[in-house]
Amino acid sequence: MKLSDLQIYSNIVIQTHDNPDPDAIASAFGLYTYYKAKGKDVKIVYSGRTQIQKSNLVLMITECNIPIEYVKEGTNFGDALLITADCQHKEGNVTDLFADHIAIIDHHQGTGEGDYKEIVPYLGSCSTLVWSMMTKENFDIEDNVKLGTAFYYGLMTDTGNFMEVSHPLDRDMMDTINYSKSLIKLFTNSNISLQELEIAGEALIHYDYDEENACLVIHAQPCDPNILGFVNDLALQVDKIKVSVVFNETNGGFKLSVRSCSKEVKANELAAYITEGIGSGGGHMEKAGGYIDYELFKNHRPEITMEEYLKNKLKEYFKNSTIIYAKDYEISLEGMRKYVKKHIQRGFVDLSKILPQGTPITIRTLEGDVDTKVDENYYIIIGLKGEVYPILKDKFYKSYHESEDKYEFSGEYDPAVHIKNEGKVLNLISHAKACVNYDTSCIYARELDSIVKIFTFWDEESYYLGRPGDFFACRVDDTKDIYIIERDVFFKTYDPC
Repeated sequence: MKLSDLQIYSNIVIQTHDNPDPDAIASAFGLYTYYKAKGKDVKIVYSGRTQIQKSNLVLMITECNIPIEYVKEGTNFGDALLITADCQHKEGNVTDLFADHIAIIDHHQGTGEGDYKEIVPYLGSCSTLVWSMMTKENFDIEDNVKLGTAFYYGLMTDTGNFMEVSHPLDRDMMDTINYSKSLIKLFTNSNISLQELEIAGEALIHYDYDEENACLVIHAQPCDPNILGFVNDLALQVDKIKVSVVFNETNGGFKLSVRSCSKEVKANELAAYITEGIGSGGGHMEKAGGYIDYELFKNHRPEITMEEYLKNKLKEYFKNSTIIYAKDYEISLEGMRKYVKKHIQRGFVDLSKILPQGTPITIRTLEGDVDTKVDENYYIIIGLKGEVYPILKDKFYKSYHESEDKYEFSGEYDPAVHIKNEGKVLNLISHAKACVNYDTSCIYARELDSIVKIFTFWDEESYYLGRPGDFFACRVDDTKDIYIIERDVFFKTYDPC
């Protein structure tokens, strides 16, 4: 769905969830700004038992001139389009309001009802989603500092001060949005109320500790997501704790904050594991977060509480995870089959023909940011899912040959080059040529039936994760060179010998 698809309606009402947070308000403000500029009769509303009182929200609304108003339950707007922002019509965190037509724009999984839907659960905030939709419509918001400030604050609060940001679109918005640093500081310094301080203290007293796995589960009362991160950062400073999960009920589901100080547990990977199939999770290796939809959870595990679910899930995670250090590992080839690499089209770019030698750049991909400099001795290879890696030109021509076919990329996110000194962005795909590998080397591989983490021979600080269905592999000519190949990539890349 595109924002322009909804321009057939002249009367538009944008509804946030009850007890709106900064992200809900910001995303609604973005939609309001877009449709107001298109000449529509548009308003922002919310409902529920309580009206907005928190200091940071009052300041945000006042300083950014956000025209949000409270309406009573059951209000019927008649011949209008009702857009629910950061929430979904007919879900538990949204009081019933009515209109002839319903649209949903949200970044949570859910089962809301609507004539139009744009739901993107892998994003850190609904602000990012609305910003992305506005960008795709070529709607210029560069000079709208108040909207930029609202978007920035919405993402900031929904991702624990950006520590739970995992998708490159979130980072794109952070880097390109024009916002007021002084206003962000003002909002942040008014963020925690005395009541929330009491919630944090109460949560820290009542914890559940798993001594065997050195992890905590903490249940906090309803509060802003940033309070969960505040509680978790304190919990992780305890000497016997390596992993901590703090959660509470919010917005029709459960918000999670995940922390890890163990190199054998990445917080972002654990968050994704906990929420798989019933929500979404991600972030950084040490700090991450997630959301679990209430209805999806109840359909999945109706017999237990969320606290019991989290405790069981953590025990399951540790019990079913195998950790391998390649330097000490003696591989058994029993049960492994031999496979040969296919001739696969990839992309390659010679950045030295586009940018000056030595230019500092950041290459942004779905897997994360890669900081490097332009080097005339290297090409940049683009993999099947948009992953990028440098390769010496001499080695490139031993392994690949340039193809006459046009390079086609079908990944989720186009890798881009951010030029640090100039603040400019270069789309890597638009400059890529096609290449095909000469190499048809063989590997041994077997499908995984449990979680495996591999610390490679070259890197003992960060592991490669294999999930059930992925493949554990090693080179035929070097059995110490062990690694993980994702399932979908494996079948695109290898054939049985």
